[in-house]
Amino acid sequence: MRKQYAIAVAAAALSAGCDDEPVTSTPAPVEAIGDAVAYGIWTPTGTDTCPATVHDQYSTVGPDGLRYPTWHPPVDPETGCRFGHEHGRDPAGSDLSGAVGAIPFGYANQHLVEGGFGAPRNEDHVGHKVEWENDLLMSVGGAGSAVLSVECDVLVKMHQGTHSPDAFTNNLHEVAYHIRCSDGTGFSATLLTPIGTPGELVVGCDRGVHLTAGTASPDISPDGGGKRAIPEARCIRERILEPEDGRPRFDSALRESWEISASLRRENGRVLASFNPYFQVMDPSRFYDETAGSGLARPIDLCYRPELAEADRCESLAGDSVAWDDPRSPFKGVRRFVDINGNRVRNADGPEVWYTDALGRNGRTEPFPGSIRQWVALRDNVGLDIGGRVIGRDRDYDAPGVRAPN
Repeated sequence: MRKQYAIAVAAAALSAGCDDEPVTSTPAPVEAIGDAVAYGIWTPTGTDTCPATVHDQYSTVGPDGLRYPTWHPPVDPETGCRFGHEHGRDPAGSDLSGAVGAIPFGYANQHLVEGGFGAPRNEDHVGHKVEWENDLLMSVGGAGSAVLSVECDVLVKMHQGTHSPDAFTNNLHEVAYHIRCSDGTGFSATLLTPIGTPGELVVGCDRGVHLTAGTASPDISPDGGGKRAIPEARCIRERILEPEDGRPRFDSALRESWEISASLRRENGRVLASFNPYFQVMDPSRFYDETAGSGLARPIDLCYRPELAEADRCESLAGDSVAWDDPRSPFKGVRRFVDINGNRVRNADGPEVWYTDALGRNGRTEPFPGSIRQWVALRDNVGLDIGGRVIGRDRDYDAPGVRAPN
């Protein structure tokens, strides 16, 4: 795939009339003129051993000239200090890293209000998670059946915090999604996407049950497709505390699935690109219980029930009492994977570069206040559905010092 991209980029450069500067999905880096809201918000707490000054060295300058945090390892290789959180897979190994560049965490959040939305939506630092796969053999479905396959490189970043009550009510979350396929399908999208209904969650073990969990922030958040399926006290009772066969099933009870229906749209509403990934977590450090404060309950507390002390997920504690944010806790959001579904483009008439607001809407060919530069290949694959693969299923991002909140 790497060689194919080199050819494609060279061809794009020639068609643009410049044979020495390849056309990529992101503009060249610019000099920093200031700091984004998302930059510098992390500070060490608890067992973290890295100072904020070391953490802030992991930054990138966005196309707007502002400095943003970006991916970093959970342990600083120079000092050996620990950050206490991780951001998933190192994007440097992705075949798309050269074209995409470093991912600025919080870029869409930064431009939400400037682009015309009536309230800010800022997210914490630790929830940004990266996943990718090269040369992924994807099925191409037409009329409900797989008709052929293509190879795709996929690089995604989702803000999916699984430690706080935020996602119980708040449905706007930042996603950066990059895909290039051998059939010419491809796009790079950065946006805040509404997942499900604000103020509401879907019960993880019964997708037909919707619960009102509170008021979203911002309270003008739009409805979105998909859903945030989150473990709830009923799931804990039925699958851990009172299973019919007596076998507690932590993975089944605690699994979170954020099912996204996202798109980039032109000013007239026509879809330029759409994608429907499912971001899944097997070991969140929270579940929803309406009887608890803010609805927030902790799975670690289950391990101190006598009947669960020797359960698979709890036995490593050996009877020790550890807090929910202790690195020894088995619940810290490090076991994740992504289902890659429904990658569609409708942009044969171009251009490749579009500018949308932070919600991926109002796409125009020229920048405007608060706009985000998006890239969509000159391609139409309407009626086809590129997807059907999972990335990251067997990965575990635990590392020394990693703990909730993560």
